[in-house]
Amino acid sequence: MATTASPAAEPAELDTLLLGRRIRHLRTAAGMTLDDLGLAIGRAASQVSMLENGRREPGLSMLHSVAAALGVPLTDLLASEPPSRRAALEIQLERAQRGGLFAGLNLPDVKVGKSLPTDALETILGLQGEIQRLLAEHAASPEEARRANSELRATMRAQDNYFPELEAHARKLLAAVDHPGGPLSQRGTADIAAHLGFSLHFVHDLPHSTRSVTDLENRRIYLPHALTSSNDPRSTLLQAIASHVLGHTEPKGYGDFLRQRVENNYLAAAMLVSEDSAVGLLREAKAERRLSVEDLRDAYAVPYETAAHRFTNLATKHLGIPVHFMKAHENGTLHKAYENDGVKFPSDPLGSIEGQPVCRHWTARVVFSIPDRFNPFYQYTDMPSGTYWCTSRVQGSDDGEFSVSVGVPFAHVRWFRGRETTERSASRCPDPDCCRRPPAEQAERWATKSWPSARPHASLLAALPTGTFPGVDQTEVFTFLDKHAPQA
Repeated sequence: MATTASPAAEPAELDTLLLGRRIRHLRTAAGMTLDDLGLAIGRAASQVSMLENGRREPGLSMLHSVAAALGVPLTDLLASEPPSRRAALEIQLERAQRGGLFAGLNLPDVKVGKSLPTDALETILGLQGEIQRLLAEHAASPEEARRANSELRATMRAQDNYFPELEAHARKLLAAVDHPGGPLSQRGTADIAAHLGFSLHFVHDLPHSTRSVTDLENRRIYLPHALTSSNDPRSTLLQAIASHVLGHTEPKGYGDFLRQRVENNYLAAAMLVSEDSAVGLLREAKAERRLSVEDLRDAYAVPYETAAHRFTNLATKHLGIPVHFMKAHENGTLHKAYENDGVKFPSDPLGSIEGQPVCRHWTARVVFSIPDRFNPFYQYTDMPSGTYWCTSRVQGSDDGEFSVSVGVPFAHVRWFRGRETTERSASRCPDPDCCRRPPAEQAERWATKSWPSARPHASLLAALPTGTFPGVDQTEVFTFLDKHAPQA
């Protein structure tokens, strides 16, 4: 066996696991027992065992004594390769069990000895390697999240953002509480929770990383006591109910988490704006050429964003109108979007649109400069993919202002209020000369004479938060439940 000589090393530099396995191999080859080697070096057999198991770091004098007792040069003890494949597997497993991954799994240690079959060793190490791979993949979750977002958006586009099974769930729940149609009151949402066997509890100390917490054992739903103007208490409750109704289990990955979130939001909106009554209202409005997201909002007393989402659910399926939806932050980045009308959203090489800069000439950006926040803003935009008409509003949130926009191709604008607008813009994006590249005169003046300090979002720098539910502090949640659960 080829060995790599090592000079007399300081003990701190030794690989104790490798050293121990080499000593065991050489002792066995020499026909010596632990007692024999211990007697030869003046140590107890238990100390030799600790040395062979890599749990003791020997001094240089002991290494010389062991080498002499085994009749081998010191370089044989300090060789850099395991003495056999079996020894290499044992070393690998020992190292794994002493690492943070095994400690985090809270599993009992496997005794690594002759009684452990080699195939069992290989299987355990194979599982450990797969867990490591999955963790590495999870650590790269920003990329995985972008892929999952792109795949989910493709699914939504293929179904025209209409999910009949979720509509059926909403219809059944509304019927169970004898909802007469029209706006669903806060009392109505509480009746749905009671119908499903849940009691509601409004608390001041809801974990900061959650919007609600459901105690499945005691059938309790905890909701925030303080609500901001941007929160609809009905939506928060209905989203919590949706997870139970849809039988969601712990997400198996980020894609599963995203799918569950979309389903929760869809079902909640479908209860707030019921398909059966909303379709009639929308068809009548189309016949009279006065379709309006604002009218849908007012008819069902829901936030504008909820009405915009619900319009995208129903417009293509029931009205034959292709549509796109955008939510953009005031800093110009796209927060979320949907389309089945051919509009081309900005995207990265993976096809992800979240966090991408929106063209300055699009309605979703122009609306931030409009002083009138009471009335809707309408605009036609000429794009490389065609001309689109869009209606947009600005809404506030704890994370700043967002524009929420709904648009359609020019051929379908005749059905909408606001089609008479004279506001018009042209966009050549993704051509960088459209709005991303500064004018030559400005660039010449400031390119070498300015240095902005960026304010990146933390999500740009960090991987997706770990845990079953991304971003949720489960220790905080479990502590909260211990505090609030009924005492036996």
